[in-house]
Amino acid sequence: MEGTIRASGLVKRYGEVLALDGLDLEVPQGTVLGLLGPNGAGKTTAVRILTTLLQADGGRAEVAGVDVFEDPSAVRERIGVSGQYAAVDEHLTGFENLDMVGRLYRLGRRRARLRARELLDRFDLADAADRPVKTYSGGMRRRLDLAGALVAEPTVLFLDEPTTGLDPRSRLGMWDILRELLSQGTTLLLTTQYLEEADQLADEIVVIDHGRAIARGTADQLKAQVGGERVELVVRVPEQLDAARSVLQTVSLGDVQVTPHAHALSAGVTGGADALMEVLRRLDTAGVGLLDVGLRRPTLDDVFLTLTGQHAEPATGDPQAPDEHTTEVA
Repeated sequence: MEGTIRASGLVKRYGEVLALDGLDLEVPQGTVLGLLGPNGAGKTTAVRILTTLLQADGGRAEVAGVDVFEDPSAVRERIGVSGQYAAVDEHLTGFENLDMVGRLYRLGRRRARLRARELLDRFDLADAADRPVKTYSGGMRRRLDLAGALVAEPTVLFLDEPTTGLDPRSRLGMWDILRELLSQGTTLLLTTQYLEEADQLADEIVVIDHGRAIARGTADQLKAQVGGERVELVVRVPEQLDAARSVLQTVSLGDVQVTPHAHALSAGVTGGADALMEVLRRLDTAGVGLLDVGLRRPTLDDVFLTLTGQHAEPATGDPQAPDEHTTEVA
């Protein structure tokens, strides 16, 4: 229980708007739950309730074995939180920011200073430790914010859009840091609209829309629900497009799509790799030469689009939620 997250029937209203409508979540110890959903789905609202920053209007929640509503102070002692915006003081140095967080957690002067230096090294910020944060890049601020969430070595970590605004290289670096934390048994609830991020990190994914969970499972399970495997190929010469289309039509679930100028064809299939092997066998028998061929499985973007009716976009939080440019600690 000390490393788990549980929520049952969470309800939250903002006036006429129902932000959470009976949301259920469970994150076993040492695992990662990816929370996906379109803008305004309720992701940030759920995180703010579970981290004691917002009162729910109904339901129950436990974090690290503690009732969120009955003992919020004890919950805050056990968790780390990194929000969508880097909650750092730009007038302090990187070291001073982390040292301040350590003091708020009552680590003591010596331990707070040691922990600050340790985390600055770990997040590749040691060279900038004594510079004011206002001179940091966006990626450096994000890393410093995550370091602040780890000062007290929490067993449960909440990350709300942790890589929003980062360039691809910085995002990959952040993933490496998160994988290291996960290898140490940290329990993580991650909200994101970077679907590759959920695919890479999450043990289980919950898709929410209008404050309700509309699908849950592993990335592979969600992709299987959507279906839509496709064999895609490029013929060597355009004169063989018709022959290739005839072959694909014998295994296709619907019409074969042809892109003449690219010499490419695509067909929906079932059976995965077996279907691909059968297509290759028949094309070889028909004497069709290929430049490229592959089996495309559904992506999480396909899942997202199918379930919510829209593509994922980088979010700025639930529109109905209060401003959340700060993150509470201690």
